[in-house]
Amino acid sequence: MTFTQHETDSGRVGGPVLVVAAAFASMLFGANLAAPLYAGYAQQFGFSTAVLSLIFAVYALVLIPSLLVFGQLSDALGRRPVIAAGLVLAIAGLILFALATSVGWLFAARVVQGLGQGMMSGAATAALAELVGGGNARRAALMATIAQSGGAAVGVTLSGVLAQWAPAPKVLPYVVGMLACAAAAVSLRIVPETTGRGEAPVHGRIRVRRPRVPAEIRGPFLRVGITAGAVWAVAGGLFLSVIPSYAGTLVLHTNNLALLGLVAALALGCSALAQLAARRGAPPAQAQAGGLILLALGLLGLVLSAPAHSLTLLVTGSVIAGAGHGLAFLAAQDDLTRIAPPEQRAEISAAFYVCIYLGVSVPVIGIGVLSVLTTLYIGVTTFAVITGMAALTVAAWHLASARRDRRAHEA
Repeated sequence: MTFTQHETDSGRVGGPVLVVAAAFASMLFGANLAAPLYAGYAQQFGFSTAVLSLIFAVYALVLIPSLLVFGQLSDALGRRPVIAAGLVLAIAGLILFALATSVGWLFAARVVQGLGQGMMSGAATAALAELVGGGNARRAALMATIAQSGGAAVGVTLSGVLAQWAPAPKVLPYVVGMLACAAAAVSLRIVPETTGRGEAPVHGRIRVRRPRVPAEIRGPFLRVGITAGAVWAVAGGLFLSVIPSYAGTLVLHTNNLALLGLVAALALGCSALAQLAARRGAPPAQAQAGGLILLALGLLGLVLSAPAHSLTLLVTGSVIAGAGHGLAFLAAQDDLTRIAPPEQRAEISAAFYVCIYLGVSVPVIGIGVLSVLTTLYIGVTTFAVITGMAALTVAAWHLASARRDRRAHEA
């Protein structure tokens, strides 16, 4: 049975909303289990920092074209089957990690994970918006962003703890991830189909095409897309790939995987807390501007922590950057849910995630190349300067847009 919009607004779908959010979180949980383990893989398989950056980035580089391919698939087939297929691919990627005997296995695992995430992202975001109901756009945005940042944070932390103190450190974390994704896939049985299209086979109606953003929302979409790309460049491109090595070699001088995993997860944990605190906060434009300013300040703390060998600066920078990520990304997701036409919601969500994963992939490759040519500190500092300046520029853009809208409303 397909739930109508009235039924979704009435609150009858609290369970299904949580299931979709848990499925989204499980995907990000599994996708980030390897983050604290990459340095160990580099030693075991004998590859450089540049190759390590490519292993991390290939996930996003595969995810982007898969978003372009699958962006409209759930609009035609329904949200639930597409989310389920994404979880199956997530499990396949984790199996490849658990069986890895060379660097080629790591690339293959990341490719499969990228395909799964590309399939799921647009469908899960659209399903949450539809299940929550059109009158609760902020709640839908909060569920989507908490699922992503919270799932990633828990994955990195748990993997570091298991790798440090549990047996089979390069197998057990992935087994836990497989179980989480499998449980989420089974739970999808209680989720109603919200598109009205998943009840019968579809013949001749699926046409793969480039996601298009309607002309009337391209300006607002560009602002939220750049905002999301910038904050995830820091959270995904920096914290989940580079910060464990940066903290271990330049700041803390430790190989403790549990501690390094916790440092990497700190920003995303603070992001989730900031989102909960700001769920009824400032209007989206002001919240995105404030979050981007905090992001730039957090990057400054990270850059200063290495020459000072200061855990305090490292933690402070991580907390501030994480809070900025949470505020800006929640507001960007909220804006996206509000401006996207219902009939193109999954397609526009896919375009939004293209912005995010361009932000994740390009910087991490740049940091890896610069680190090989110069030093890791120069690579991180260059990234921080460029991203910080971009964040402040977009923050000014948000504030100027808000002032124009206010003047137009008053007139």
